[in-house]
Amino acid sequence: MADQTEDLAGLVDAIVRPLIEVEDELDITAVETEDGNIVVEIRVNPDDAGKVIGRQGRVIKAIRTLARAAASRSGKLVDVELID
Repeated sequence: MADQTEDLAGLVDAIVRPLIEVEDELDITAVETEDGNIVVEIRVNPDDAGKVIGRQGRVIKAIRTLARAAASRSGKLVDVELID
């Protein structure tokens, strides 16, 4: 199951990295919770947060949708969070 969390982290990284300017401050961690769900946390430079969120939250919503679709076969729930 650790492979899936790493794959989801890699997917989110591939989506977020081209959006931001300060790539050195990008940190993506994926953790499987006790109940078997997966939480992906994105940390970026505060100046880049708006780019990841997008207008009216459209970009982060699309990232969440893609992550959930990628994990749907396994039946796990995925939550993607942007950490300030």
